[in-house]
Parts: sequence; C-alpha cells; structure tokens
Amino acid sequence: MDDVRRFALALPGVTEGRSYGLPALLLNGKFFTRYRKEDDSVVITVGTMLERDFLLGHDPRVFFITDHYRNYAAVLVRLATVSRATLETLLLDAWRRKAKKGQVLAFDAAQGAPRGTR
Repeated sequence: MDDVRRFALALPGVTEGRSYGLPALLLNGKFFTRYRKEDDSVVITVGTMLERDFLLGHDPRVFFITDHYRNYAAVLVRLATVSRATLETLLLDAWRRKAKKGQVLAFDAAQGAPRGTR
C-alpha cells in the first residue's frame, strides 16, 4: 500500500483523509481511493460499468468486487497480483476523470506532454 499512497499523493489535489470513517486518499476533498485491509486490495473507480465488467472478466486474479460495489463503476484490485504499471495506470486514469481541468493541464505540462495528448 505504500507504493499506492506514494504514487497517489504525488498527484495534484490528492491528500490523506477519511471516507465513511475509514482512512482514504481524497482528491479535492472527495473520495479517490482507499486500502482494504481485509483482502489486501484497493478500491479504484473506473469510467463505466462496461469498463468495470471488462476488467473483472479480463483478469479475475487481479480484479474483483464485493456485493457492496456491485452497483458502482469501481473495482477492487488485489495488490499481491497487480503489476505496478497497471496499478499506476488505473490510479492515473481515475485521477484524470475526477481532477479539475486545470489540475490535469498543469500536471500534463509538468510532465512535458503536449496539449491534448493525454
């Protein structure tokens, strides 16, 4: 979880906080992700239910949900089986969907990406 925390906290607007009384990472004060100690996983929102269902079917060793998340565009990601690159891509995609436009533009500029390429 330290790698998740370190990577996410480096993204603009991400801070440590609480969500429903549990430790979480917040983006601009709203839920971004959290660690689930009970199954050594993290909750990551995805763009659509179709995307979620694709991930669940693509690699059930890595992606799963519980009944609680059945109606949400989110997946649980097993930290023991996910690659670092996949995890960082999922976190960055989730951040891009929820971040303010100015945060995304500033982040991309700091990364040296030409406008409109990310």
